[in-house]
Amino acid sequence: MSSLVRRVISTAKAPAAIGPYSQAVLVDRTIYISGQLGMDPASGQLVPGGVAEEAKQSEFPRKGRFLCNIGSISKRWLTELMVKATVLLADINDFSTVNDVYKQYFQSSFPARAAYQVAALPKGGRVEIEAIAVQGPITTASL
Repeated sequence: MSSLVRRVISTAKAPAAIGPYSQAVLVDRTIYISGQLGMDPASGQLVPGGVAEEAKQSEFPRKGRFLCNIGSISKRWLTELMVKATVLLADINDFSTVNDVYKQYFQSSFPARAAYQVAALPKGGRVEIEAIAVQGPITTASL
């Protein structure tokens, strides 16, 4: 049996890890992206504007937002390849706002997703998003 290759992914275009973890790990064709807060990678501070702006910053590059954190971790990232996301909220009442931002990135072929309210997020963040994606050619089929 051949062994799988594990690659640690790191980029200055996304916030540095604030603990003993990697920004992402690629194993075979699957990339596991650590939770991303809505932080500006240059300043290390949360972006101003509340939960909607934090969600935009933590998610994906689209519509001119080229510093968005999840998308910056892998240059090969395409939203069609995302298979699972987990959304952590400091306040579950922000679910609708974050969901509205999320809908800007996905109109069909939605990835699996879970959303939870947590007691607190690092740096006083309002939202943190982690993701699992698959690289390479993918065909979407219905069961």
